Amino acid sequence: MNEGRNHKVSGPSHSRCDQCAIRHKAMCAAVDTADNDRLAAIVSHRDVPAGQVIFEEGDTADYVYNISAGEVRLYKLLPDGRRQITGFLREGDFLGLVTGDAYAYGAEAINQVELCCMRLSNLERLVSDIPPVRDRLLDMSRDELAAAQEQMLLLGRKTAREKLLSFLVTRLDHAEDHPEDATVHLPMSRTDIADYLGLTIETVSRTFTALRDEGLIELPDAHAVHFPDIEAVREAADAL
Repeated sequence: MNEGRNHKVSGPSHSRCDQCAIRHKAMCAAVDTADNDRLAAIVSHRDVPAGQVIFEEGDTADYVYNISAGEVRLYKLLPDGRRQITGFLREGDFLGLVTGDAYAYGAEAINQVELCCMRLSNLERLVSDIPPVRDRLLDMSRDELAAAQEQMLLLGRKTAREKLLSFLVTRLDHAEDHPEDATVHLPMSRTDIADYLGLTIETVSRTFTALRDEGLIELPDAHAVHFPDIEAVREAADAL
């Protein structure tokens, strides 16, 4: 791991693993509680401030991560310096698994992020010794593939209005225990959303305003969207 991006390690691993509130939706859900000590022995914990890079595209892939708090943006840089955001990960998501020796994308903390970190070599031993971990990672990889396919649809076939509505509905559907009349938290900036949806910041801002004026959404603040009628939003998002 790039030493310049090492982050503060905090808290005894065994206590964190025993008390982890998001274990049920992380990779660690596949590890029986009887193996907690074994898991804790190979996991460290790092706190990453908002805006700090976790790793960059091309960095040697020594570590994999579970996100235990906060949200991360994934991105690729084009040759001319432009950035394409390829996804947003939140607590419970797995980060950094690669097929080669280097990370194929960059990752940056959107807000304060807490990471459970594991050397890739230790993960490989864990997968070998505890087959359910392999199955859990396979399931998470399938979810990642489905998200990539949805992103292709967003970028290629939907209007700006449909792109933004689909993005908001997806965030609602991925939130735990959400009510049907819900508020979605958006820690990322409007620029991040524009980069992710392949739109300009001006188009994203105008579309938010138009959706508010239509009564499809309410904007309590810059980082929240409220749905007065979620079924109307779903219908509008699936207008294709």
